[in-house]
Amino acid sequence: MRREEPDETPTPESGGYTPAEAHPRFAETVTEMTRKIGAPRDKAMAAIAFLAAVVLGSLAGTAGAERSPQPVSLDVRLWRVLRRAGFTGRVESTLEHRLGRPVDPKLAAIGNQLFFDPILALRTDNACAGCHSPAHGFSDSQSIAIGVQNNGIVGPGRRGPRNQRRSPMVLNSAFYPNLMWNGRFRSASGDPFDNSQGFAFPPPEGATRFAPHDPGVTHLLAAQAHLPSTQLVEMAGFQGMGGPFDDGFGHSVPPADTSGDTHEPIRAAVLDLVNAAPGYREAFGMVYSRVAQGDRITFAMLGQAIAEFEITLTFADAPLDRFMRGDHAAMTDSQKRGALLFFGRAGCVRCHAVADGANEMFSDFQMHVVAIPQIAPAYGPGLGNVRFAGPGEDEDFGLEEITGDPADRYKFRTTPLRNVALQPAFFHNGAFTRLEDAIRHYVNPANSARGYDAVRAGVAADLTVRKGPTEPVIERLSPLLTPMHVKQQELNDLVAFVREGLLDPRATPENLLRLVPASLPSGLPGLVFEAPAPP
Repeated sequence: MRREEPDETPTPESGGYTPAEAHPRFAETVTEMTRKIGAPRDKAMAAIAFLAAVVLGSLAGTAGAERSPQPVSLDVRLWRVLRRAGFTGRVESTLEHRLGRPVDPKLAAIGNQLFFDPILALRTDNACAGCHSPAHGFSDSQSIAIGVQNNGIVGPGRRGPRNQRRSPMVLNSAFYPNLMWNGRFRSASGDPFDNSQGFAFPPPEGATRFAPHDPGVTHLLAAQAHLPSTQLVEMAGFQGMGGPFDDGFGHSVPPADTSGDTHEPIRAAVLDLVNAAPGYREAFGMVYSRVAQGDRITFAMLGQAIAEFEITLTFADAPLDRFMRGDHAAMTDSQKRGALLFFGRAGCVRCHAVADGANEMFSDFQMHVVAIPQIAPAYGPGLGNVRFAGPGEDEDFGLEEITGDPADRYKFRTTPLRNVALQPAFFHNGAFTRLEDAIRHYVNPANSARGYDAVRAGVAADLTVRKGPTEPVIERLSPLLTPMHVKQQELNDLVAFVREGLLDPRATPENLLRLVPASLPSGLPGLVFEAPAPP
C-alpha cells in the first residue's frame, strides 16, 4: 500500500457531482426518454430539464429538510473514485477490437492442445501447463517453479528441482505490455496488440527476431511463445550436455549454432517432433492451407496457436467491473470499502494501476523494490537447477540481471491483481502463501521483511532452509512505500476487495480444469492435474 492524500468526499452542496453521477442511470434514462419522445427537440429538452429538476430538487430538498450535509452513499463515492482513476469495467469487451479481428476458435483449439502437450519439451516431461496450472488460474502451483525432471504432477503434489521464480499468471495476459517478473519480453510500443515497433527481448532474440510489422508475430504473446521450449530448466532439459544435471533422459539438446546459442537449434528440433505427429499435421492443415498442401509447420504457427489460446483466457468481468457498469449489488459493502482504500488513502493504485497502458489490469507494469524476503532452494541435482546471485548464492537480483545496472537490483514488475486469489503464493518467489499476509506486508515492508519466517509463511519445506540477506533489499525500498496505520477492519476490507472484488466468477478451478485435453495429438501421456489445496 502506498501513502496518498485521502480523496475529498463529494457532496451535493459543493457541486461535487452532476445528476448523472448522483444517479448513474440518469444519463441512460435521458437518452431513452429522448428517443421515445421523438423529433420535437423542445419537448425532449423539456423532459431532460424535468428529470434534472427532479434529481437536483430531491437532493436539495433532502439537504434543506435536515439542515445538514448528507453523507454521500458508498456507491456514489466509489463510482466517482473509479471514474477519476480511469476505470471503466469494460476492458474485456475491447479484446477483439484491439486484436482487429475475431478470435479464431480453430487456431485456439490447437493452441489449447499444444499448451498441455509435452511435445514442445525436448525432455518430454513438462508442458506449458506444468508451470501454468489451470487449477490455479494458469499460474504456478508452487512458490518457485519446478520445470524439467518433475514427477508428472501439477498441483500441491508437484516435486522436482526448483527454478528461480514462480511462473506468472496467464489469465488476461493478452493485455500485458510486458511479460515476466523482470519485464524482459515487451512490446516496444507499449501495446501488446501493436507490432509496429516490434517486440523487444533479451539476446539472442534481441530487437530483430520479432521485427516491426512481422505478419507472423502480431501480438506479444505470439512472440513469447517462442521461448519456453528453448529454456533448459523449463522444458528442454540437459540430455547430452554432460554435467551434474544431465540424467540421460529425453531428446538430446542440439549443439549451439554459429551465434553460439542453442535457441534456434532447439526450436528446429521441436519442429521436427511436431511435424512428425500426424495429429498436428492434420490440425494445422485445417487452419493453414500451405500445411495442408505439404509445407512444414513453422514455429511462427506454433506461437500463433498458443497465443490464440492464451488470448481466450481473458477473464476480466469481476464484481468491480459489473459495479462500474451499473450493477451496484455486484459488490459487498466490505469490498466497496476496500476499493475506496485501494484507490484512495492506501494509494495501492499508484503502482497497481488501471489507466492508460495498464489496461485495467491493476499493474503499472513497472519495476519496483518492495522488500520481498529472499528465499532460495539449495543448488544441485534434484534440488535447484538455477544458481542464485550474491555471495551466498541466495539472492535474486531481479531486473539487474537484464539491464546489468546495479541500480535495478531487487526490482520486479508490479503484480497484476485480477484473479490473484486463484494463486497459491504471491510475489516473484512465492514468499507469502496467504493473501492476507501479502497485503499486510505493504503496511510496513521493512518490518515485515525483518520479521519474516518462511515456516510461518507456509512455503514448502525445501524453501525454508535458505534465506538471503534482508537489509540490502530494505535499503533499496521504493520511496512510494512508507509505513502506514491500517485498522484490522480496513485490512479485512482490502483483502475482501482484492480476493473477491477482482475475481471473475467464471475463473474457477473447476471451469479452468475443463480445458485439460482428454488426449493429445502427439500421443504422449499428459501431466496429472490436481485440484488446489484447501485454504
